[in-house]
Amino acid sequence: MSLTDKYLNDKYLNEKGLNNKFLNDIEGHLLLAASREEGRTAAARFSAPLHWLTDAQRGEVERRFEAEYLALARVSWQHTAERAGRLRDEYEATYRALRRRLLAAWLLTCAVALGVLVVCLA
Repeated sequence: MSLTDKYLNDKYLNEKGLNNKFLNDIEGHLLLAASREEGRTAAARFSAPLHWLTDAQRGEVERRFEAEYLALARVSWQHTAERAGRLRDEYEATYRALRRRLLAAWLLTCAVALGVLVVCLA
């Protein structure tokens, strides 16, 4: 079993006491690295037709484009995380309401069954 397989194996994670934070950190680093690469690629595509730029100017344009690309990606991720939090809150509230209704129905069923049993035994 490779080292990667060990880290991705849930049983290994539980035995070693590793938590989701470790995996979330790795995922975050990979996401950031991928976004930086996408930003560099997009910057190179953007500056390619600008033939009149010197190499230094082209490098500056690409650096600023990549920085803006990452800033926009960060804002997008923050909006996504906020929306996910709101959805989680909504679903948790719905789940709690459903649990209350189910408990109320179960208690009512038990009360009716007990009532029927008392009437039958009387």
